[in-house]
Amino acid sequence: MGRSPELSRRQLLASAGVVGAAVTFAAAKASAASGTLNFADIGVGDPGGDWSGFTKLSDWKVNLVAIGNAPSAILNVMIAGGGTSAYDIINIVGGMQPPLVSNDLIEAIDPAQMPNWAKDSYISEYLAEGKPGFQFIGYQGRLYGVPTVLQGDSFAYLPEKTGSLDSYAALFDPKWQGYVSLEDNYTTAGQKTALYLKKAGLADIKDPSDMSPSEIRTVVDFLIEQKKKGQFRVIWSSFEQAVDLIVRKEVYVIDCWEPMVFAAAAKGVKAVYADPKEGYLLWAMAAYLVNKKNASEAEKKSSYELLDFMLGGWYGAKITLLRGYMTNPLAPGYAASHPEEFTAAEAKKVAEITANVKHKFDQGGTWQNRWPTHVDTYESEWARFKAA
Repeated sequence: MGRSPELSRRQLLASAGVVGAAVTFAAAKASAASGTLNFADIGVGDPGGDWSGFTKLSDWKVNLVAIGNAPSAILNVMIAGGGTSAYDIINIVGGMQPPLVSNDLIEAIDPAQMPNWAKDSYISEYLAEGKPGFQFIGYQGRLYGVPTVLQGDSFAYLPEKTGSLDSYAALFDPKWQGYVSLEDNYTTAGQKTALYLKKAGLADIKDPSDMSPSEIRTVVDFLIEQKKKGQFRVIWSSFEQAVDLIVRKEVYVIDCWEPMVFAAAAKGVKAVYADPKEGYLLWAMAAYLVNKKNASEAEKKSSYELLDFMLGGWYGAKITLLRGYMTNPLAPGYAASHPEEFTAAEAKKVAEITANVKHKFDQGGTWQNRWPTHVDTYESEWARFKAA
């Protein structure tokens, strides 16, 4: 039996700060107005502040509100912070359906209200029921999330310092001792470590995406051993911090997201996102329709229109360019056929990024698990790693 997805109010308040949630709620509520949808996003779903295409279609505006991506922080904002009163849609890394559904925080979606849903072949290819990716948008046979981006994560490195790297072993190579950084996240750094240990034959791990308590402890014991040897310069916790570590060349090898390589390149630093022989950490973002208290029919209708817009070609191409993620099958063709909106170079980049991410899914690896069976053990063991 898996862990019950329901959390008590005490657990939520203990896992994340109420003050931050309350501030977020207040900011969203203050800006809410007739004809405006409150869109909570973790920082990668914003098309550069340009929602004019959606506004032209629906006459509704979009108010972007920042939200954290850690599972405990999301639940805290949605329950203790009043997210069901403030938000219309939350756009986060998927896989959070168990606690969101059990706490009545989101609604099941109706694909028939989104014409672009049927045009998205990635849904049937990667995210359909019965496939590993279904956990990112579905739960107990029902659909709750609209996939907005798909990606496979690995790590980045500075080739001028390390040469070419193709294995997660680089994160633990004593040659780079003191010049390595991991993300403060057991669903990313922890899972990649488990994938490495399994593939290298260093630990008996059946499924890196959903480990038993003893397997989790094995992974954390390994990481603590590495930490005590001085392998890690820092455990990073924000996008900006990770980019700064790369740009200042304080680290040579870093467990990170690919958009950080794009951000470093914009600042003149060449980092390479690795193609590891062990495979990738695969995932999808999901936009959830919030079970908003007292939402009007107009708000619900416009929310579906926004979800459909996010499955469209313009939004997909824009996010691919900005973030380096694969979005939807309409994106490459839209960019190529609308030179008034996307240059030939931009259209080429959209096509290249899409092909690159497809390669990651073809290569495989392990699917990220946002709500593993033994999530309590994950959290306590990760806390032990950080405190070591």
